[in-house]
Formats: sequence, structure tokens, C-alpha cells
Amino acid sequence: MKSLAELAAIRDKMKQNTTIREDGEKAIRIVVGMATCGIAAGARPVLNAITAELAKENINHVTVAQTGCIGRCTLEPIIDVIVPGEEPVTYVHVTPDKIPKIIKSHVINDVPVMEYTVAAYEN
Repeated sequence: MKSLAELAAIRDKMKQNTTIREDGEKAIRIVVGMATCGIAAGARPVLNAITAELAKENINHVTVAQTGCIGRCTLEPIIDVIVPGEEPVTYVHVTPDKIPKIIKSHVINDVPVMEYTVAAYEN
């Protein structure tokens, strides 16, 4: 990186990749745990897979956000899918390979992938 303009271009590109257009109150939120433990467990490739899958499916009613420590380090990478008017669903031990199924089933068809959730892990 050689200039402030180059840094701004990188920021704008990342902002575009991590925040898909919001559609008012109908917007679904996907929150990715990006604390040190999440990053060490592979959260960054998961975040990249989410944005890539949303773009591939041309989904524009989802906001992708990052958060810090969720407090369940042994379950990282963790993502929450938050559909307005419904309880959030927490997915654990998420890998990039699991993202297409989560997007297709939960985001597109409103059917959580229960075998990937914290509830399935704890039972």
C-alpha cells in the first residue's frame, strides 16, 4: 500500500464485500464472530464464503456484520442468522463448505440447518 487513496479503495472494496444491501425491516442479518479465537478457528474464510455465496445467489436483503467475542471459543467459528420476527439461530463449528447449505436452506427457504446449530451440538 503506497497511498491513502489505495487504502480507501481497499476499505471500499471490503465494505462492499461485507455489507450486502439492507432492505429495511425485512433485512436478514448474518453476524460472524471475528474475535481472536474466531479468526484463529477460521472465521475469515467463513465470512468470505458468506459474502461470495450471497453474491452468487444474487441475494440483496442480507446484511453481513462482524462482532467480537461471543464467549463460546470452543465452538468457533460461530455465526448468527437473524431473521426479523424470529429467534436468532446460532451456527457453530462453521466452515466455508457449510455456507451454501445455510444460505440456501435458512436464508432463502427460512428453514434452519439444525444439525449445524448450537442446539444440536449441546444435545
